[in-house]
Parts: sequence; C-alpha cells; structure tokens
Amino acid sequence: MALKGVILAGGTGSRLLPLTKATNKHLLPVYNKPMIYYPIEMLKSAGCKEILVITGIYHAGDIFSHLGSGKDFGVKFTYRVQDEAGGIPSAIGLAEEFVGQDKFISINGDNIVFESLKPFAEEFEKSGAEMQILLYKGTEEEAKKSGVAVVEGNRVTEVVEKPPQPPSNNIIIGVYFLSPSAFEVIRKLKPSKRGETEVTDVQRHYLEQDSLVAQSLKGKWLDAGDFEDLLHANIETKKLVESEK
Repeated sequence: MALKGVILAGGTGSRLLPLTKATNKHLLPVYNKPMIYYPIEMLKSAGCKEILVITGIYHAGDIFSHLGSGKDFGVKFTYRVQDEAGGIPSAIGLAEEFVGQDKFISINGDNIVFESLKPFAEEFEKSGAEMQILLYKGTEEEAKKSGVAVVEGNRVTEVVEKPPQPPSNNIIIGVYFLSPSAFEVIRKLKPSKRGETEVTDVQRHYLEQDSLVAQSLKGKWLDAGDFEDLLHANIETKKLVESEK
C-alpha cells in the first residue's frame, strides 16, 4: 500500500523578505521550477498518490491556485491551513485526519533531493520502525547549524540539535517517514524555549523506544530556507539539470 505524503509549506518566509512579501516562499524559483515542485516530485518517486499540502495563512491562495487539484501532477492534493507558526511537529499534527491509519512521509517544503525516495520508503516498510530519518553527510560547519544523528548501522543512537561540537556530520534533513503513532507523540510535546514544538523531541521519543532508524542519501541534498541557501540551490540545480541533458 502506497504511503501518503505531507508537504509542510507554511511559515512566513521571514528569512527571504522582501521576496516573500508578494508570494509564498515555496513558490519562489529554484532554477526552472517553483520550489514546491521538488518535494512533490520526491513524494511521487516514493509512490505517493495522495498528498496533503499544509500552508500558512500568508499567500495560501497562491498555493491553492498554483497547484490546483493535483491533476497536472498526476496526484490528488488536499490542503490544510496552519493559522500560526508552532513548529514542525505542530504542522505535522494537522495531517492526522488525512493520514488515518496509514504510514506517511512528511517533507519540509524547502528541501530538495534528486534521488528516488522509493528505496527509502521500502526500507521503512520493512523495518517495522515507527520513524525513519534521512541523513546527508555534510561538513562540520553545516552540522553545527543542523540537527545531527549518530548511528550504528541503520539504528540511531543519538540526535543533537545545532551542536557546537558535532558528534558526527550526519545531517538530519527535513524528510521524515512516520507511523500514525506520531500524532499521539506530538499531542504530548511541550513547546521549547522559542515557543514551538521541536521535531528533535519526536526523534528522541522514538530513539528511547528503540524505534528510530536512519538511511543515508547517496546524492545531493539542498535546503532553500534563506538567501544564501536559495542562491546555492539555484546554482547546484542548474548544474545537475544541465549535466543530465
């Protein structure tokens, strides 16, 4: 049975102002496509036919009118609006009714991966784990700005958020394979000091249950959350697309 897909495309896009004054961040271009096309393609590669797009109140209409029903993409879109920023788990929590009893993949809308997610989806189904994360081998500097994982084989032994001294360079990217039990975990989360629920707390819960596994990307991962990352994503995507011609 195909996993359901969830794209987190909310937030104010404040790090990309003034570009996001006129439109939703996830509709900004990454080379020759709007940013949100990439997570849609990633979910399609995993076999997802039903995709929930969670967006904020800012420029939500732009997302609806641009994506439509999903017919043009060969999928079926459902939409939910997140009234205010509350953290990644809070956004994922809005997918409970859509997901039902199915396993699902949640992708942050500014994450770009160029390899098929199908093998990772198959591994998740086989593993019996409640959560699977994807890792990208980055630099130490990148690891200092990210969540990182320490692994033994596919088993995760530690997760740390933005460590000044990273225990590894395994960056946890914004692609999460989850079982429906995640919604119960999310309901019990308390906001962090910055007033939002943290996805690291969800990972730690499953780590303590010995039900958190990881897979590593073979290719590139790009994040387009600020000006430097957006520029880098455009340059790298152009290179990749042209090398495939």
